[in-house]
Parts: sequence; structure tokens; C-alpha cells
Amino acid sequence: MDNKEFSKQLEERTKKFAIEIIKLSSLLPETPEGKVIKYQITKSGSSVGANYREANRSRSKADFKNKIKISESEASETVYWLEIIERMNWIDNKKSQTMLTEANELLAIFTSIGSKLNKST
Repeated sequence: MDNKEFSKQLEERTKKFAIEIIKLSSLLPETPEGKVIKYQITKSGSSVGANYREANRSRSKADFKNKIKISESEASETVYWLEIIERMNWIDNKKSQTMLTEANELLAIFTSIGSKLNKST
């Protein structure tokens, strides 16, 4: 698979991830605490793909690198919120595990891309 195809597939994967995060957030309790977590996870979970999409449309290597690092950071934050949700037992454990696996895989991908960029500069 070439870089262009990889980028296209990763854009689609992160978009699906954002949609699943939004669906998951709708399952969270309407308590003050639940609303805070709902906002945070929706924001970070949807930002992963939005920043990756921006990276693919960047005007420079520095801009690309910056957007990739933001995607990595947002994926890491999403993992954190998913861990909190899981420990709070707010949603079905199978659903949270599925999302946590995907979030960790995305984090690994963006960490790998970021480390390759660091080696090339």
C-alpha cells in the first residue's frame, strides 16, 4: 500500500472512530460529571481525525509534523477518558474495550508517524 492509499484509509478510520466516540458519548449519564466527560471525550475523539485530515492538507513539513503530534496527543487524551469511563462502569464493558483498543491502535499509529518524522528531520 502506498502513502496516498494509507492516508486515505487512515482518514476514513479516524472518521469512523469519531462517529463511534460521539455515539458512545450519548450513552454517558446526564449527571454534571457525565456531561464533563461527554464533552471532553467528544472533543478529543473527534479531533484525532480532524487534525490528521488537516495534516494531509498541510503546506509544509513543519505544519504536517505539528498536526500529527496534535493527533497523537488527542488520541492519548481519548484513551485517558475511555479508561475513566470504563472504571466508572458507565457503559457496557465490551463497548468500552472495543473503543479503547481502537484508540490505542490509533495512538500507536500516530506515535509511529511522529517518531519517523523526528528521525527524518
